[in-house]
Amino acid sequence: GEAGPVPAQGQIAQQIFWYTAFTADMTKQGLPVVNADGSPKWRMAPGPNGPYWKQGMQNGYQDVGSWTFFKDHDPNKTAAAWLYAQFITSKTTSLKKSIVGLTFIRDSDIHHDYFTQNANKYGGLIEFYRSPARVAWTPTGNNVPDYPKLAQLWWKNVAVAVTGEKTPQQAMDNLAEEMDQVMGRLERAGMAHCAPKLNPKGDPNKYLSDKGAPWKKLANEKPKGETIDYNKLLTAWKEGKVR
Repeated sequence: GEAGPVPAQGQIAQQIFWYTAFTADMTKQGLPVVNADGSPKWRMAPGPNGPYWKQGMQNGYQDVGSWTFFKDHDPNKTAAAWLYAQFITSKTTSLKKSIVGLTFIRDSDIHHDYFTQNANKYGGLIEFYRSPARVAWTPTGNNVPDYPKLAQLWWKNVAVAVTGEKTPQQAMDNLAEEMDQVMGRLERAGMAHCAPKLNPKGDPNKYLSDKGAPWKKLANEKPKGETIDYNKLLTAWKEGKVR
């Protein structure tokens, strides 16, 4: 609940992790991060690519909502939920939700005249979502066998790399080991659908490659950085290009 309101106080120069749901809190009149005419002082931009990124690879992920109806639930309640789902995903309701909360689910929402007229209030969000660049942020797939268990491993291992208690390599090696342990238990216990199947441990060189992922360690992991002019990026999006 703080990812939008706290940066909106104007004391954070850059935030690397962003959901569109955070945006509404950054657009309110009178905030330190909003100009007197209602336009934002901030801009949204794609996250940076590291040295292992190659043209055509994904840039990140975006969470995509969905509806789940239980197979053996009360049919009357399921029918009611189905009707409600149709209501809130209908064009009129979806557009209203998009205007208020800036969480888009329909292509018609992002291309609505309202957002054409008010695009300058959202710091590049509208131009980005109207462009093909948006497909470089993949939806979260259904190939994560136990998200809650695996996610908690990620954060605690990243933390010790950030604080310097471990090197990034040590932290990621430990993360991989702990994730393998969890998925190994799931494999042994069995799952109704899509249980993990782990390869036996072996020499990393068997899997690492200089021709495709997973990549071998680069000789230079810190090449000279390159910054894209934001206005050029915005122009490219308006012209229907990725960059």
